[in-house]
Amino acid sequence: MPRLGVNIDHVATVRQARRVAEPDPLQAAVLAELGGADGITVHLRADRRHIQDRDVEILRQVVKTRLNLELGATQEMVRIALTVKPDQVTLVPERREEISTEGGLDVVLYSVQLKPVVKMLQEGGVAVSLFVDPDLEQVKEAHKLDAHAMEINTAAYAEARDDRARAAALRRVADAARLGRKLGLTVNAGHGLTYQNVGTIAALPEISELNIGHNIVARAVLVGMERAVREMVAAIRGR
Repeated sequence: MPRLGVNIDHVATVRQARRVAEPDPLQAAVLAELGGADGITVHLRADRRHIQDRDVEILRQVVKTRLNLELGATQEMVRIALTVKPDQVTLVPERREEISTEGGLDVVLYSVQLKPVVKMLQEGGVAVSLFVDPDLEQVKEAHKLDAHAMEINTAAYAEARDDRARAAALRRVADAARLGRKLGLTVNAGHGLTYQNVGTIAALPEISELNIGHNIVARAVLVGMERAVREMVAAIRGR
């Protein structure tokens, strides 16, 4: 079964709504690990809309599992990553207007710009993953860029309105995962996954890790972070 990375961005979203000290993403990370999370994921955005620099710095000290830092491929963010040294950086697209990440990083289109970023991070001792759509050309390019891993965007699967569309989206994820593994990439997946739909993605043998945020945080508002994570771990295991 794949590992579970818990994205705690939206704990910080609630905090930033009032610019106060709580809820504290650091406490959320500790409780998520107690609930069975195999890693903690945060996205440090250019506009600092939720996670702040200080959060990342303290999380690096507090997280006992793995810290996955999502970033845009900018000089500022590379500098931060090389200072903080998370266990992994996941490079993602970023638009100021979007509410959440809307699609995969077009590594084919931006290959020339991404190559030195990937090299710099990996030479600095930070493993690099690329968040890509389930497209075989994107997977091949991720491999050419010498990324350690890729994370397949599961939004089309999660948002499918009927069984036929869902099955087609699942096939694309499965095909991308198989190719990624064949090329030697560690294959992760995430975006839009819920307690109800995660099982089918978790059953794909090539998937090493699932990164899930909003659905867990939404559940945690009602039952607490530790229980919400335990319930997602159970859903991943098909219990």
